Amino acid sequence: MPMAALTPLPSIFTPTPKRCRLSVAPRLGSKSQRPSDHYGHEKNPPLPVHPPPPVLGEGLGKASAVALLAASLFLADPAVAFKGGGPYGAEVTRGQDLSGKDFSGKTLVNQDFKTSILRQANFRGASLIGASFFDADLTGADLSDADLRGADFSLANVTKANLRNANLEGALATGNTSFKGSVIDGADFTDVPLRDDQREYLCKVADGVNPTTGNATRDTLLCS
Repeated sequence: MPMAALTPLPSIFTPTPKRCRLSVAPRLGSKSQRPSDHYGHEKNPPLPVHPPPPVLGEGLGKASAVALLAASLFLADPAVAFKGGGPYGAEVTRGQDLSGKDFSGKTLVNQDFKTSILRQANFRGASLIGASFFDADLTGADLSDADLRGADFSLANVTKANLRNANLEGALATGNTSFKGSVIDGADFTDVPLRDDQREYLCKVADGVNPTTGNATRDTLLCS
């Protein structure tokens, strides 16, 4: 009896596929692809990249434009740099000739009258707290009953002014400030720094009591 052909049994061992090693190509332009000499020094290294130079005159053009804009503002309206405070903020009161102008009864807190000419100006009963009369000419001005607390009279000419019953508590009167010929009856000079010659002069004419503070003028001047 002929023997049947034997069918080969499947192998229990499955051959492991061979792993392929992937090679990563170096980046274009990397140092490994650049030629080098026998010392390992790189030949013909790439040149550094610099930003393009600025256009000539570009920076100057911008600066000039800003300067011209700022100058045009002042040339168009010179009052821009010399506006005072208070209700007259839109009106120039600094460095102006305001002789004889009527400010009586006005609220002029922190108003700027620096270097202005205020001869015979009327400030009767005005609120001038913190106002600046630095280097101003107040010859013959009426400051009676005015609230001048903290006002700046440094270098001001306050000769022949009417300061009757004015309250000057804490005002500044440094430098060559002069009150010669002024009426000071009832004025309050509490804490006002005065030169010795000015204090001596004012003490000779001081009289009265301030109706608002109740302080005697002579006492506020520290008259002996």
